[in-house]
Amino acid sequence: MSGTPEDITRLLHEWRDGNPDAFERLMPLAYPHLRKVAASFMRHERGEQIQATELVHELYLRLIQQRNADWKDRGHFYTFAAKLMRMILIDQARRTQADKRGGSSGRVPLSEDLAWIDAGSPDLLTLDRALEELEQIDAHKVRLVELRYFLGCTAEEAAEALGVSKATVDRELKLIKGWLYRRMKGDTGGT
Repeated sequence: MSGTPEDITRLLHEWRDGNPDAFERLMPLAYPHLRKVAASFMRHERGEQIQATELVHELYLRLIQQRNADWKDRGHFYTFAAKLMRMILIDQARRTQADKRGGSSGRVPLSEDLAWIDAGSPDLLTLDRALEELEQIDAHKVRLVELRYFLGCTAEEAAEALGVSKATVDRELKLIKGWLYRRMKGDTGGT
């Protein structure tokens, strides 16, 4: 089942306005994209790491609890979904760090563009702290990271969702990646 961006936006507005059936009609439209994104994160995961289907199902459980969400459009929804996926992965990384004795797993980058960050590792906790710090400086840049690296949007899709040009997205991502790398490697100088 597929729907247009307008169908998704309409269902989001119906859900926001209190129609619980709208969420049940929305998820089949959004699920394929969310599943594809989760699969791209988790395709190389091994052992007890969270699997793509589990990630989307956990996302579903967290989304259904959103009773007062003010969805403006599908871009807003996908940005929020990206933030929830990030939180789920952070929770998983915390559990992994707490249980890290006695096992080892292969290195799996969070994204090809952020190859120095392992998915499901303590690196994700460091990334989360860096993103929290960046959000205090510029929340827009954190939304961009969530769209591109957690939700898997293309640069064009992220530009559309944020209402900026693709060139702006490309330029900001270069700056953000450098800033995140320095923060995560212990350089706390300058913004």
